[in-house]
Amino acid sequence: MSNTYVLLQFGSDPFSFRFEDLEGRPAFTVYQNPTVVKVTREAEWGQQHPDIMGPTSAFLYFGPANTRGYMVYGNGEQVSMANNLRQKRENSSSRYFTTRTGKELKWKVSPQKMECVDGRSTVATWELSQPEDVFTARLILKHCALSYVTELLTTLILNRMALALNWNA
Repeated sequence: MSNTYVLLQFGSDPFSFRFEDLEGRPAFTVYQNPTVVKVTREAEWGQQHPDIMGPTSAFLYFGPANTRGYMVYGNGEQVSMANNLRQKRENSSSRYFTTRTGKELKWKVSPQKMECVDGRSTVATWELSQPEDVFTARLILKHCALSYVTELLTTLILNRMALALNWNA
């Protein structure tokens, strides 16, 4: 179990919620002002995991009427949202994204469960909770995902938003 990390999601609105670890430490916070969604990796959680790399925040800027816009990690360059929701085969539920270091990953997308795959290895699994749970969903991360955890979380959130907004790939 030391090679995996569990984050619990509180809140079902894909534009505003938080993740906490099993000790109740805030890990990520997602909130929206009118046209921007900010994803923040919380410092207290990040300090618990020295292998975490990459940006501490991401900003998702939407177009008119919540159409696809662009994303920015930290103070980095703009990246098209569509580039982080790539589809390789028509009618496929898989969505591809590339980390800032050039690693291509795939989200297997469904409303109840999503898996992030690096080649043939699952690096993260997000799944809605059971009705008796006090949290909304559970995210299980493998240790190797810590090097791009903010990008992984941001693209998970982007895929959930795409489902909520009925974006077609």
